[in-house]
Amino acid sequence: MKRLLLSAWLAVCPALSFSQQAVPANLSLADAIALAREHNPAYRQALHDRSPVAWGVRTAYSSLLLPTLTASGGIGYSGPGQQRFLTSNFSQSVSTLASNYAFVLDWTLSGQTLTAPGLKHAQLAAADADIAGAETNLITAVTQQYLTVLQARDNAAVARKQLERNVEFLKLAQARYDVGRASLIDVRQAQVARGQAEVALLQAETAVQVEKLRLFQQMGVSAPVDVATVQLTDSFAVQTPAWQLGDLLKMAEEQNPALKALRQRERAAGWGVKAASATWGPSLSLSASWAGFTQRYTNLDPLIASARAGASADSTTCEYENSAWLNAGQTPINCAALTGPFLQQQEQALRDQNRAYPFSFTPQPFQARLAISIPLWGNFQQPLQVSQAKAEQQDLAESVRARGLQLQTDVNQAYLVLATAYRTVAIQDTNRVAGREQLQLATERYRVGSGTFFELLDAEVAALRAESDYIGAVYDYHKAVAALEAAVGRPLR
Repeated sequence: MKRLLLSAWLAVCPALSFSQQAVPANLSLADAIALAREHNPAYRQALHDRSPVAWGVRTAYSSLLLPTLTASGGIGYSGPGQQRFLTSNFSQSVSTLASNYAFVLDWTLSGQTLTAPGLKHAQLAAADADIAGAETNLITAVTQQYLTVLQARDNAAVARKQLERNVEFLKLAQARYDVGRASLIDVRQAQVARGQAEVALLQAETAVQVEKLRLFQQMGVSAPVDVATVQLTDSFAVQTPAWQLGDLLKMAEEQNPALKALRQRERAAGWGVKAASATWGPSLSLSASWAGFTQRYTNLDPLIASARAGASADSTTCEYENSAWLNAGQTPINCAALTGPFLQQQEQALRDQNRAYPFSFTPQPFQARLAISIPLWGNFQQPLQVSQAKAEQQDLAESVRARGLQLQTDVNQAYLVLATAYRTVAIQDTNRVAGREQLQLATERYRVGSGTFFELLDAEVAALRAESDYIGAVYDYHKAVAALEAAVGRPLR
């Protein structure tokens, strides 16, 4: 019964069952990227788009070097009756069946077939660049989301430490209240702070699970029932950026997939201009055909009866001529030959012809044709096509230039953001250390009775903000590195 229900579920939900993929319990960034390459829908669509373009290259070479071959065959039926063509009448007393075959070779050489290989190669290079761009975007998106999960996990760890501190603060406030050195207000404030810390931890842990779900979606796989069973294993160190802006700009100019794709499309448009210009020239076409047919009468009896009647009439005429027209001494005509073997041969020929149907074909004469066509006047269609092709090429050239300018801006911006993020990490690290020291001093002051619980809460809030800001600065740095890699078009670490 369980197997039957499972089969029915898979039949009803094929798309969902296809996306099921075992996610390892310890997930590294490399594992996540590998799974995304295999299952991400947008990236797989880019891969699928390459196949028709690759077949276009094969088709271009095949059309240039090889003729097309067409094989055809069929059967037909013609009923008895009469047909009239102009002043002639054609009658048929018996229905017939017919079969035929034909092999036709066609080959055409023109300017368009000559330029097609170059055009299709450029389109294939553009499709490959699109795939490279889709892969770069996929890696960037997965990396960014992987970092977001780690950031949420670290924020949850900070919230967990905050809850532990608030539990200790509540114990400390309760102990001071028990010995009469603190008021009940401190105890209630500590209880409220602990409750708020519990809520913050619950929200932080939920954020971790939500970000994991988004990571699985980015990878193109279904999330496990318990997402907490999947742990992210990679860690990233903050390093001093050693890249030079000039080197990054040069790498982006040479390797950015989006820019390379536009350049290949511009190159393909150049071949399109050549193909459109080639329509002015002549074209050569060559064709050859082989054919054959068979025919069969559905009923031979009327034809045989007609042949016998004709032979009998001829025999009667022959005998009359022998008796009435021959002079003395002339040799009589052999009238028996008209109704004997000759008639049998006619009948056998009809039967042999019928037995040839449907595969014993009678060949038709071989036919071949060579033609040359030269366009003389096409109502301005040729200049229109050339103008449209040149306009497309010029538009793509401007798109390449615009993309190059945008790329320079993106690399400069990513480089500046990365430098700022790196300096911010150092500043936030200092603030974090200071916040910890402030919280430790406030805790000791409250413990010995020199400070108030309000001061302790303020110090805890400041320390928590400093910890959160430091985590945010660290992951902003890593995300800035990922954004710079996306702009350049290649890994930098």
